[in-house]
This record gives sequence, C-alpha cells and structure tokens, in this order.
Amino acid sequence: MRTSRRPNRARPADVATSPAVEVVIEAVGGEGDGIAAGPLYAPFTLPGERVRLAAGGERRELEAVLEASPQRVIPPCQHFGVCGGCALQHWEHGAYLDWKVDRLVRTLARERFETEILPAFAASPASRRRLSLHARPGRKDAARLGFKGRKSWDVIDIVECAIADPRLVAALPALRRLAVPLFEHSKSAPTLHVTITDTGIDVDITGVERKSGGGLSADARMRLAEIAGEADFARVTLDGEMAYLARQPTVRMGEASVALPAGGFLQAVPEAELAMANMAVEAVAGAERIADLFCGAGTFTFRLAKIAPVLAVDSSAAAIRALSGALASAPGLHGVVAEARDLTRRPVLAAELKRIDTVVFDPPRAGAYEQCVELASSKVSRVIGVSCNPATFVRDARLLADAGFTLDRLLPVDQFLWSPHIELVAVFNR
Repeated sequence: MRTSRRPNRARPADVATSPAVEVVIEAVGGEGDGIAAGPLYAPFTLPGERVRLAAGGERRELEAVLEASPQRVIPPCQHFGVCGGCALQHWEHGAYLDWKVDRLVRTLARERFETEILPAFAASPASRRRLSLHARPGRKDAARLGFKGRKSWDVIDIVECAIADPRLVAALPALRRLAVPLFEHSKSAPTLHVTITDTGIDVDITGVERKSGGGLSADARMRLAEIAGEADFARVTLDGEMAYLARQPTVRMGEASVALPAGGFLQAVPEAELAMANMAVEAVAGAERIADLFCGAGTFTFRLAKIAPVLAVDSSAAAIRALSGALASAPGLHGVVAEARDLTRRPVLAAELKRIDTVVFDPPRAGAYEQCVELASSKVSRVIGVSCNPATFVRDARLLADAGFTLDRLLPVDQFLWSPHIELVAVFNR
C-alpha cells in the first residue's frame, strides 16, 4: 500500500548537491523499497544491508550492495529490476512473506484489532492465469509487448515472466502478432488483458483509439481475427465487443462452469481463489441463509449455495448474467437469487437482511463502507470479509466491531507474488 509520505520535490539543482552516500538499510517500506536514516528510500535493498546509493533526493537508485543480507537471493527473472511488475524477487521467500504478514498485522493494530492470524497462503511462481500486457509498435509482424518499466511509461518487451502460467508465456509470440493491427491510429496504446480459461486463452483489448468511424477498420478487424484463429485463441474482444470467437471462455467456480464475461473479474491465481473459498465455506458452516455481496460471476456463490440458499449481488450486470446462466451446471445447490445492484450507491439494507444470518463480502479496493454501515445495524450474526486492501478493510471492520462483532481469525493471502500487495479473508461473529 502506498504510504502517505510525499515524494521529494527538490529541484534538479538541489538534487545535484546531495551526493552518493553509503547507508545501512533499516527496514523495507510499504512500496517494497528499503529505508535508511534520513529517511532515504532505495529499491532492491534489504534490512541490514550496507549499500551505496546514487546522488539524488529522498528516493535514490541503488549503485552497489557493499554488504549483502543473508536473505538476498538471485532473482529468477531476467527482466527484474527493469520491468515494473515485480519489486521483491531478490528477497528469500520466508522473510518476504513474514514481512507481508507483519505489515498486515500493523495495519490491523491501527484500529486496535488483535486476532488469530492463520498461516498465510502463498502463491507459487508460474501460477498467474491472467496478465495485463501493454503493446507498443515494434516490427512489421510483431509489436513490443510486456509491462511498463520501473519509473517509466516505456514498455519492457518481455520474453519470460516468472509469475505467469507457462501457457501465457508460450502465447507471447502470438500475442505480439495479434497486437500489430491495433496501431492504425497514432494515439492507440493498447493493453491486452489475457486470461487462461478452461476452453483456451481469452483476450480483451483496451486502449485502442476510437475515431469518428468507430475504432479499427474492417481490414484491421479481419487481420485480428485471422491471427487469433492461427493462434487458436478462444476469444478476442475490443473493450468487450466481440472481434473473434472460436469457443466460449469458461471457468470452473466450485462445481459450476461459468461463461466468463469479456473483461470480467477473475481471481489471478486459481489456488488463491480456492484457499479463499475454502476459508469462506468453513466459516459459514451451519448458516441458514447467506448473502454473497460483491459476488462477481460466482467465485464464492456456487460453493456457498451447497450449504444454504444464497442472495448474490454485484454491480456488474454481465457478471450476474454469467452467474445466473451457470446455475443449471452446478448440481445440489440450495437455491440462488442473483441481483445486479450498485452496493456503494444502493447497499443491501438492514431491513432486507432480516432473513439472512451470514454475509460474505468481497469488494474492490475502495472497500465496502456503505454496505458495512447496513451490516452493523442488521441482525446478521456472522460476516466473512474478503479484501484486497487492508487499509479499507480495517476501516470497514471498525464499523462491525463497534456494532458488536468480534474479529475471530484472519487468513493472509499472498496472491500477487513479489509485489508489496497482500490480501485477506477474515471471519467476524457476534
């Protein structure tokens, strides 16, 4: 999570008066940079290391590691340090994971939460099933494709990715070809949102400039479809609009087979999704009626409905249609009522929850403050909160605690490997 400290605003002339310096790194900050006295911030450094930092202001570049930490390891990816995707590949895994959990505990402590912290789930290398890849003009038959560089808008043309499923890495040459027809307009800066599904690779493309004529020409669309067919992709869409379809992309959620909406949300790592879902299922045992709020296309819904009837609500109408369409594919459900509804502007009210005893919520990074206001005043007895942002989670959890809920246990989830990002699943009872 980004700290509230403002970046150094020194003018270039001021920076020049701050020479290179040797320092000892005292800790790692919230963005993954090492912190030395001053404070000075430097990437790719670890606690206890003596390093030389380049001339500059508060944030410096690493020139040399003079005394390395025993926790320093060789990064597994050749692009590390240049690519902006990973920040912490140089840190031994156990110490890195401890640091993430400790940051989470400190965030909880800001709102005076103490609870049982379960052993963290940790994603493995080569486990990500979705990537967002930026494309820029390259050769005639292949665009440059990869992630934005560190502290740069330039794109690093990657040939490997240590976090990605090998099937995504294998698809990179075809994705480079697929991007070539997207540059008809000089202002286009396409991003290919690529997902592995049960029926093949799904690609949703954003960032293609739309002129008065409506985007890509017929020739460019035809070439896009030809390349997708040659690569045997399942589907290609342009901002959700169909450009090529060989097979409907589907994913398993519990026992259901869900037709994934174009550009729809999906947990990045299947094993992380399973760990979070198992935690939620264990926590709702004995429930009579469940609400699954911010449900998406049914990540938790289908599993919860094996236990009790579920009210499933999400702001995405496409996700709700996908969830509803998959109900017939999942046997043994106790019943699901699905509704498209903006839970920020129109949360499920306490009065609407009067027959619900258990609620699961999994909001976006902004959290679920408005919904938690209603949960706090409801008669709901159990809440399972899933969060990708510990800061908004503790804000929302304070509402529940003040209404009589107790935070019983929490599972840290390291789904975004080698980043500062940490997620969680928490169980509240009252």
